[in-house]
Amino acid sequence: MNLAGMTPGEWQAIWLTAKLAGLTTLILLLLSAPLAWWLAHSRSCWVNSVAALVSLPLVLPPTVIGFYLLIVLGPQGAVGGTLERLSLHHLAFSFWGILVGSVIYSLPFAVQPLRDAFAAIDSRLLDAAATLRANALDRFFNVVLPLSRSGILTAVVITFAHTVGEFGVIAMLGGSIAGETRVVSMAIYDHSQALEYAAAHRLSAVLLGFSFLTLLLFYAINQRVMSPLKPR
Repeated sequence: MNLAGMTPGEWQAIWLTAKLAGLTTLILLLLSAPLAWWLAHSRSCWVNSVAALVSLPLVLPPTVIGFYLLIVLGPQGAVGGTLERLSLHHLAFSFWGILVGSVIYSLPFAVQPLRDAFAAIDSRLLDAAATLRANALDRFFNVVLPLSRSGILTAVVITFAHTVGEFGVIAMLGGSIAGETRVVSMAIYDHSQALEYAAAHRLSAVLLGFSFLTLLLFYAINQRVMSPLKPR
């Protein structure tokens, strides 16, 4: 793999992919934490329905999600049409559009690890903290987060890595616009369609190496995080 042989367009695709994955991960951490907490502790009759809705991207083809998002975010859709009437640009075939798609498609990969981590916390620890006059924020930052660090790490790594490899939603919603929606997966597809196999191999090798190193780092860090929690 010769990184020195990368073209400016390929470096641009790598940067755009990293930007998309980073923003998706950050947004999902902020959105998924309260949702995962509610799913883990609520006794509402809506829990199963919401959990099923959140998990839909696990079973739906990415092209289906991308198609409906294209309709909603496009110039004739509910969201895109409203933006157009406000003299703003619709979100289809734009970076912000594929960001919305990535957030929706990666949602279960962030929610599920957090939900499992929150559900595993002994409620007696939270009750004990409450008796010591710790308010809800204190309990969350000083009890919940430290005990959930493995789930948080899992959510971050899996969400980021999953977004890096996403293709179907982006292909439907964003296409392959250089500097805007042409992420690495789209660049690989374009190269292969043009029979530019050397370039496709180069970018594919980058994703392969990144995926392996990401998982290797994840398992190493997760092992260190979990070691203090294991009984001796």
